[in-house]
Amino acid sequence: MSSKKTLLILAGGLGSRYKGLKQVDGILENGSPILEYSIYDALEAGFSKVVIIVNTLIPQSYIERLNAISQARNFELHWVYQEMNSIPLQGFDYPEREKPWGTAHAVLCAKYAIQEPFIMINADDFYGKEAYLLAANEIDHHHISDSEFGMIAYPVSTTLSGHGTVARGICTLDAENYLVRVEEQTSIQKLNGSIIYTENGQNIKLDPDTLVSMNFFIFNPHIFCSLEAYFYDFIESDPTSKQEFYIPSVVQRMIDENKVKVKVKASPSQWMGVTYADDKKNIKDFLTSEIKNNRYPEDLWS
Repeated sequence: MSSKKTLLILAGGLGSRYKGLKQVDGILENGSPILEYSIYDALEAGFSKVVIIVNTLIPQSYIERLNAISQARNFELHWVYQEMNSIPLQGFDYPEREKPWGTAHAVLCAKYAIQEPFIMINADDFYGKEAYLLAANEIDHHHISDSEFGMIAYPVSTTLSGHGTVARGICTLDAENYLVRVEEQTSIQKLNGSIIYTENGQNIKLDPDTLVSMNFFIFNPHIFCSLEAYFYDFIESDPTSKQEFYIPSVVQRMIDENKVKVKVKASPSQWMGVTYADDKKNIKDFLTSEIKNNRYPEDLWS
C-alpha cells in the first residue's frame, strides 16, 4: 500500500540565536547533523525522496557529502535555493530585504520539485522515529488529499529549552482532533515548576500536555496553489514590510477559508532541538543514549 512520499527539509534559516549554520553542524563524532537523523528515520519509514531548501551559505563540501550518501543509499535528493526572488511574481519589483520571506516562501520554492504527498520539517529539529511512521501511515492510507492535511504535534512539556524562552504554535483542536487554530506564543518557558507564557504583561499557565506545532506538517502538493496566491497577497499588502510569510499562517488561512482540514496526531517520540548553542549538549547526550539502545547505528551511513 506504500505510495511515493517526499521529505521536505527547511534548512535555509540563518540561526541568529544559535550563532552559526546549525543545519549542517555535526552533533557526534560521526559528523551527522540532525537533518541526517531525520533523513535516516524517513527512509526507514518508507520515504524515497528528499528535497532540501537551503541558502547560499551552505558549504559545497556538505552538499557533496549528502550527494554521496544519497547515491550510496539510493534515494532521490534535490537541493533548492531559497533566494529573495525565488518564485518571481509577474510584473513585481522585489523590495530590498536582508533575508528571504520565511517558511511559507521556503516551501513555495519547492513547488517544481514536489508532485507527491510530502512532509515538511525543520532541519534543526529532531522529531523521532515514530513521528515519521505516523506520517507515512497517513499518506499510505490516503488520508492526505487536496482537502485534508496532517500535522504531528508534541506536548509542550517535551519541547522546552533550559537555556531561554521558546516560540511554539499552541494548537486548539475540535472533538475529532482537527486543527481549529494554531497561535504562536514567543515566550514559553518553565518557571517555578509551571509552564508559562507572557501575554500583555500577564503570565499564563499552560497544561504540560497542551499540543504545540513544531512545523511537522503532512501536505498534499495542492498546497502550492494556495501558497502562491497567499504569497502574492502578502507581498501586495505591504511590499516594504520586514515581516515573514510563515507556514502556520498559511495553514490557518486555508482552515479559515474551509479549503482544508488538518488532522492532528500527537507524537509519542521525544522532540529535541537546538534553539540556543547550549542546547547542543542535551541532544548530544540524547543521541548517545539512542545509539546505546540500538535505535541508531554509531555511524548512520556506514
